[in-house]
Amino acid sequence: MSDKVFTVGLITAWYSSNIGVLLLNKFLLSNYGFKYPIFLTLCHMLACSLLSYVAISWIKVVPMQSIKSRVQFLKISSLGFIFCLSVVGGNISLRYLAVSFNQAVGATTPFFTAVFAYLMTLKKEAWLTYVTLIPVVTGVVIASGGEPSFHVFGFIMCVGATAARALKSVLQGILLSSEGEKLNSMNLLMYMGPVAVAFLLPAALYMEEDVVGITIALARDDVSIVWYLVFNSALAYFVNLTNFLVTKHTSALTLQVLGNAKGAVAVVVSILIFRNPVSVTGMLGYSLTVTGVILYSEAKKRSR
Repeated sequence: MSDKVFTVGLITAWYSSNIGVLLLNKFLLSNYGFKYPIFLTLCHMLACSLLSYVAISWIKVVPMQSIKSRVQFLKISSLGFIFCLSVVGGNISLRYLAVSFNQAVGATTPFFTAVFAYLMTLKKEAWLTYVTLIPVVTGVVIASGGEPSFHVFGFIMCVGATAARALKSVLQGILLSSEGEKLNSMNLLMYMGPVAVAFLLPAALYMEEDVVGITIALARDDVSIVWYLVFNSALAYFVNLTNFLVTKHTSALTLQVLGNAKGAVAVVVSILIFRNPVSVTGMLGYSLTVTGVILYSEAKKRSR
């Protein structure tokens, strides 16, 4: 009984942190008017770096894994760069797109994963797996046509972020495939975080001019921005921690089902909170994409 309660608590924390950071990002970047997605991502990566170290080195959530070679460090650095591109792209898209449409586009990750896996490893899936990707892409095309607040730049950023997320997943399997180089997700995050900060800091200072001074000025007028950023950044780390723990304490199938449902829950909650207009066409398109993702997961499972 206590194990079941613990697992339910983990899943609740995973859902809450995932949906919470998504909605808070949207609130800060659109509703609050904090129009600095690169700096926001920088705050996230700083929190992930510090809290990962505390969780591994002090709390001993997982054993510390060390980097064993310069080559391994370069591999992790490349993953960190792609990781920060995916997060920045996703945050930029939230400035222009409704959360519901952002989630619809994000659901196409399996399509990009299959494309990159084929291009980079020549790995072919069963024909049925590729067929299931048709509704995944078709659904987003339909949703785009029916999206009342469609924004071209936001859409491009969201597609780019989704593609980068898939690319990182495929590259991680290629670059860290040997037993001596494999890292669990918590150790990988601890090493990728500082790399992402090294990329994001100059980018934020150059592309979001005087963002530090503007943030300090905002904090003087409204101290709540500081608490929003601190809480949002801590929540971004908590997403990774709870994802790791849920993966550890449930089956792969349970995780797939929960992941598919999470996007739908985020869509419903965002519509209730932000009251963004939705169309029947848009929701039908999103439903088709989610159906395609479920069929894709099932096809992958059967082909193993």
